[in-house]
Amino acid sequence: MEKKVVITVLGKDRPGIIARIARVLFEQDCNVENVSQTILQTEFSGIFIVSIPERLAIDALYSRLIDQTEEMDLHVYVKGLESTESHGSSTVGDPFVITTQGPDQKGLVAAITAIIAAHGVNVTNLQAIFKGGDDPSKNIMIYEVSIPPETDRSRLHGELHRKAEDLGLNISIQHRKIFEAINRI
Repeated sequence: MEKKVVITVLGKDRPGIIARIARVLFEQDCNVENVSQTILQTEFSGIFIVSIPERLAIDALYSRLIDQTEEMDLHVYVKGLESTESHGSSTVGDPFVITTQGPDQKGLVAAITAIIAAHGVNVTNLQAIFKGGDDPSKNIMIYEVSIPPETDRSRLHGELHRKAEDLGLNISIQHRKIFEAINRI
């Protein structure tokens, strides 16, 4: 019998972080099921969903990870995953991609996500590419969202377009399949 945990790892990026975490997990007879990892400027951020043997205490796994990553100066957090069942939100709905392009400004993400949340839409992934400078076309936000079937899409689109106009942004809202077809290399 196995149980699952979520492991979050943060720290200054350097080669070998994932290899070290993966080695410790392997040595503890754990299995990495999902990983989301990224580098933001100079910082590493990784989230691992891991199945661990029933006999392995979460505190023991945490201690082993801390011990084996101490010289890397990482911040590690381990939390039990109660259930993998969806509780009415998550990814129930149609996948869409919302992109905004325009000047970087404080409150941009807050304004767009407030509208998204008000319509019961879940953000499943968010990426920001802020290059700054005088060329606002280099500042792009990509929101991957899951729109429930009961959402009034026309109203959602209208509110997003009005807010984008207020913020001086160009906005695009596309089904993920269309977005992927258009943006293939």
